Amino acid sequence: MGPERTWSIGELAEHAGVTVKTVRFYSDRGLLPEAARSAGGHRRYGPEALDRLHLIRSLRTLDLPVPEVGRVLDQEDTLEDVVAGQLRQIGSRLAALRWQEAALQLLQECAPEERAERLRLIGAVSVPPSTAALARFWRRWLPPRLPARLVSAIVEHAVPQLPEGPTPSQVLAFTRLHALVSAPCPGTGHGQPAAHGPDGGRPAVLYDGLVEAYALASPQLRAQRPPHEGEALDCFVSAYARSRGTQDTPAFRRGLSRVLAADPRIDRYWELTAELSSPSEPTAGAAHDWLCAALDTQTSRPGGVKPGAFTRRPENRALPVLGNGRHGRPAGPAGQDAQSTN
Repeated sequence: MGPERTWSIGELAEHAGVTVKTVRFYSDRGLLPEAARSAGGHRRYGPEALDRLHLIRSLRTLDLPVPEVGRVLDQEDTLEDVVAGQLRQIGSRLAALRWQEAALQLLQECAPEERAERLRLIGAVSVPPSTAALARFWRRWLPPRLPARLVSAIVEHAVPQLPEGPTPSQVLAFTRLHALVSAPCPGTGHGQPAAHGPDGGRPAVLYDGLVEAYALASPQLRAQRPPHEGEALDCFVSAYARSRGTQDTPAFRRGLSRVLAADPRIDRYWELTAELSSPSEPTAGAAHDWLCAALDTQTSRPGGVKPGAFTRRPENRALPVLGNGRHGRPAGPAGQDAQSTN
């Protein structure tokens, strides 16, 4: 292309409505190639440089980094991929800002004597907050013999999703939940479920059954129905019986009711989780309590459990993956829940 059909750096800047410094900046970084050099060694640009410069400026107004702009111009990445990446980054920044706003409101609204403790809780959580500590908590408590797919499903549903726009009370709930699961907690010994040990039966069978039982109980909780007999309770008891290689009998139900009544509990975890979750999605803790209450009602009534009161489930029935609710950590095998960390 001859010099008569090219522009100087000043002319290109004038046509584009930018400064010479801006043109030089993009040219020095390889985004705006020169068409030629004048006899005096000055840069010359062809008319196509004007469209390229307009595209560069448009991409930069979206706050795309210069290297990302270069990859789009060189067609190393598609514009769609770069935009998607930028949206993810913006989403993360917005989540951090919403969390910080709610945290500041929490501090503003609390009593002066509460601020030091709340600052400590807030300061222990990353921004934007991460649920990794909650996932680690469940992986420590679940028995090592569980299949990986079951562990992943339980952890996914036991760990609450953080709200996009948290309220100050939800910030407080999550920071307390984070502190609860981050506290030192023994993996064995007092409070550890018996079925997590070598003589604990088949925990995979139990947890698979509990997953289904909680899914069956969740619609009852959403409808605010009182605990009662039915498929959910039968599935719940059957999970314990099958994991122990025994039959679901009236005597077994009475014994299970007594064992469950003495369970170590983590009510605080589920209370805080419920504050972060939708009211229409019961937690696994709520489902477990509902089923225990249904079992207590059945075994304590005059005449006890009637023969044939249970519905036998087909053995080949497909098991759903934790249903549609927030079904998380089942009560511990052998009628025990995780150790209390309150």
